[in-house]
Amino acid sequence: MRLLVVGAGSTGGYYGGRLAHVGRDVTFLVRPARAAQLEAKGLHIVSPYGDVSLKPKLVTAGNIGGHFDAILITVKAFALEAALDDIAPAVGPNTMIVPVLNGMRHVDVLLARFGKAACVGGLCSIVTQLDREGRIVHSSKFHNLVYGEMDGTQSRRIEELDAFMQNANFDARLSPTIELEMWEKWTMLASLAGVTCLMRGTIGEIVAAPGGSDFINRFFDEVVAVISAAGLAPREKFVADTRPMLTAPGSALNASMFRDMQARGRIEADQIIGDLLERGRKAGVSTPLLSLAYTHLRTYQNRHPA
Repeated sequence: MRLLVVGAGSTGGYYGGRLAHVGRDVTFLVRPARAAQLEAKGLHIVSPYGDVSLKPKLVTAGNIGGHFDAILITVKAFALEAALDDIAPAVGPNTMIVPVLNGMRHVDVLLARFGKAACVGGLCSIVTQLDREGRIVHSSKFHNLVYGEMDGTQSRRIEELDAFMQNANFDARLSPTIELEMWEKWTMLASLAGVTCLMRGTIGEIVAAPGGSDFINRFFDEVVAVISAAGLAPREKFVADTRPMLTAPGSALNASMFRDMQARGRIEADQIIGDLLERGRKAGVSTPLLSLAYTHLRTYQNRHPA
């Protein structure tokens, strides 16, 4: 199997680098500046699960040169549409496109462009960042990659993808309920991003403030209501397990969007909160807290558009 990883940033570089390190056929589609950096210095992963250094196979837009068996899309959600033309030459009649973007809007975009047969569900859970030297620094205890057919079938191609992903020093899992898990991840992510960005603090700091726990619970309930009405309702166990995580006293938990705001970076306001808000409105769900969070995020985004 030949895999094209779209992006060699902190997420794509981590999973693609792990796979390439154990001998899988992995090529990275990167921008010219990142290509020059990787060609000069190589790809380096710094992780509690072992460091990796390698010379990756690279291509840039317009130089892909043929179809791939699978494409792992790891760019930020706001960069997806710009990447569609870049990946088009790599998509053949049997290519699997596996996105691990946040939210669910990207699914609609990919289906419209490449069709149902090409799209596979995916998600990842990891905390990584690029340091000043361009190294991928992994700082979480988890590094999960989950994938599966959107309709839950156990196809031959998804089994081949699963075999390709196994034993690469990260936790790879084939899921028969990938679409549900994607909606559940959005539930968690939208709640965490909404409360930490709106309150500009960690979960522990919000809980320590007057009314903090009540605010988090009301925000979470609102997100669950929207997801349940507009998508696939999260399982009772997921809701029961997630609520205490979002209200744990002293917790340092916060969202990557919150960290992006602190760094004055670009954020996924439309994809994580805005799209959810719009789906809630169409479903007739009251969303006062989501509306407040979105206004707050767009105010920031309009000030820092790039």
